[in-house]
Amino acid sequence: MPTLSVIVPAYNEVATVHELLRRVATAPLPDGVDLEMVVVDDGSTDGTRELLRELAERSDPAPFRLVLHEANRGKGAAVRSGLAVGRGDYLLIQDADLEYDPREYPRLLQPILDDEADVVYGSRFLGGGPHRVLFFWHSLGNRALTTLSNMLTDLNLSDMETCYKVFRRETLEGIELRSNRFGIEPELTAKVARRGARIYEIPISYRGRTYAEGKKIGWKDGVSAIWAIIRYNLLS
Repeated sequence: MPTLSVIVPAYNEVATVHELLRRVATAPLPDGVDLEMVVVDDGSTDGTRELLRELAERSDPAPFRLVLHEANRGKGAAVRSGLAVGRGDYLLIQDADLEYDPREYPRLLQPILDDEADVVYGSRFLGGGPHRVLFFWHSLGNRALTTLSNMLTDLNLSDMETCYKVFRRETLEGIELRSNRFGIEPELTAKVARRGARIYEIPISYRGRTYAEGKKIGWKDGVSAIWAIIRYNLLS
């Protein structure tokens, strides 16, 4: 039976990670697809690490594999660690902050299961579901980064920076990932595009949160993303 490995990078998400894992464990999956959860704690200091150890010991809400970083290294490093240990035929990245809805897994997987796609991106900008209204400048920045990435990859993505990316295992085999922070998004995009992967987009819902609610990405990460787009498309 083919398996979907859900990779969950987590950093200081004590308020949301248990509920997120419950939603992943109970998410609908296409017939004949099994689930593996891989959680990577990236050096949390707010109790997330201790909570995850307790949940893993109790298999609550279901058995999952736990990877612990001794210090905070960044989302990209957590994603890389999760991808390295995920055993599934399909690999999906899922943030721990409840902004993305695991109930949409079947729609994300379907183009791969139909053998139409090697990679599927869940786009927040295609109008497929409810969206919390927040942060004009963030949305503008995301579109600008996507446009720059598209210019260098010759893709026509609408949301390169989305968390929801699903890959066939063989599409990522042999690709060396280097990014430690949010540059992982343009790096993944550049490298699967260079490989000639068939990439699809699916509209998704999005429930963004404010900085007071725990949002972490900022303008400095946008500047770093520009460098990552240039580096992984032109310099490597």
